[in-house]
Amino acid sequence: MPPHRSKSEKNDGMAKHLRRDPYEVLGVLRNSTDQEIKSAYRKMALKTVIYQHIAIAVEDFAKLQIFSVGICQLDNRFCLDQQAAMTNEICDLGHTMYGMDYFSDRFTYHPDKNGNDPVAADMFKEVTFSYNILSDPDKRRQYDTAGFEAVEADNQELELDLSSLGAVNTMFAALFSKLGVPIKTTVSATVLEEALNGAVIIRPLQLRQPISRKVEKQCAHFYSVTITEDEARDGFVCRVQSSDKSKFKLLYFELEENGGLSLALQEDSAKTGKVTSAGMYFLGFPVYCLDQTTNSVAAAKDPDAAFFKKLDGFQPCEITELKPGKHVFAVYGDNFFKSVSYTIEAICAAPFIEEKENLRAVEAEILSKRAELSKFETEYREVLAQFTEMTGRYTKEMQEIDELLKQRNEIHASYTTIPLIKRSSSRKKSKAASKEAKEDGEVRDRKPSTRDRTKKKWYNIPLKVDKRKPC
Repeated sequence: MPPHRSKSEKNDGMAKHLRRDPYEVLGVLRNSTDQEIKSAYRKMALKTVIYQHIAIAVEDFAKLQIFSVGICQLDNRFCLDQQAAMTNEICDLGHTMYGMDYFSDRFTYHPDKNGNDPVAADMFKEVTFSYNILSDPDKRRQYDTAGFEAVEADNQELELDLSSLGAVNTMFAALFSKLGVPIKTTVSATVLEEALNGAVIIRPLQLRQPISRKVEKQCAHFYSVTITEDEARDGFVCRVQSSDKSKFKLLYFELEENGGLSLALQEDSAKTGKVTSAGMYFLGFPVYCLDQTTNSVAAAKDPDAAFFKKLDGFQPCEITELKPGKHVFAVYGDNFFKSVSYTIEAICAAPFIEEKENLRAVEAEILSKRAELSKFETEYREVLAQFTEMTGRYTKEMQEIDELLKQRNEIHASYTTIPLIKRSSSRKKSKAASKEAKEDGEVRDRKPSTRDRTKKKWYNIPLKVDKRKPC
């Protein structure tokens, strides 16, 4: 009789069976580059665009299927409404908003905003799960080789929206983080919603004029920078650092036609010396960012993997240059409990010509090292296996040699006619005799002590009588 399974177990099994190919979900080819995957992830159109922008009933708008999961195609749209005017109005609106990036889509389907909509929740999980696989080179390689099972066996990293956690769960997350458990955090859905709706306060940030402030946890401060054509051509850098080593995210937003902001890039802070810092470099050539949490669980299981996977998170940034005009950055507080003190500055890269060339050269060397590491790991594993085998053989050979020498000594000792007992008694006698001789020698050689000298002097008192003195 087969074992009974709960309803949740059956649903999980069915979900795994019906899970779609991540390439199909994101609408990309199997030979797509990282850049194409990120672009598809970001530029997925809203499946159900934000309802308040549409002056029709939600039920009618739901009839418009803008696209199946993947990149929106206009020929996939159709309406079931008989009213031609309403159809045209909805389709035109969908076409207008079709360029909105995935973060809008992600917010639309975020579980916090669709608690009663299982379809939206499933869509959110599917798109996020697919991107997490294809954006990670190691997971993508594992999926291409062995499918979902290989990915799920190695997919143990946590990714949390701290703003949705209660006090107890936040405390446990902070504790696990201190213990070394890699916990990835996401930007709060509330912050993304406010930015998308244009309901955020944006402060001006001047070039070469740093600003120091404090942002609350899971909140963001927005800044706008306006750059000229010459400054855009020379290169632009935005950097943030925290002297108290707080965790934060540096965000870059793109301006939407409706006046809202959509998240385009984010960089997590990392410890650099006595501070934590993050930066975005738009220098006109490909620059790279390093995700230090990549494969951290696998590295914890295998100490050697910590070295060989150190550069797996070294990936090119999606945007290499900015256009002249206004650009919006934000600093997001990513601490578990306390607020974040930070300093943000915007810099034109024109005076840093030498630094630009040095950065290009160093990152080129890091890329070559990343390629070399892959080959070196194969060689290292082979040599390590041989070394382990040789070490085991060394121990075995040493034990065998010691045993053979012991047997040889026993055989040598067997060549005698003296009984074992007599040999031992004579040995004892000779030992006792030598001990007595040694004691006698010590007695002869020993100098008399003070007490002995005193006694000797007492008994050897000269008893001479002076005859000249009368008694």
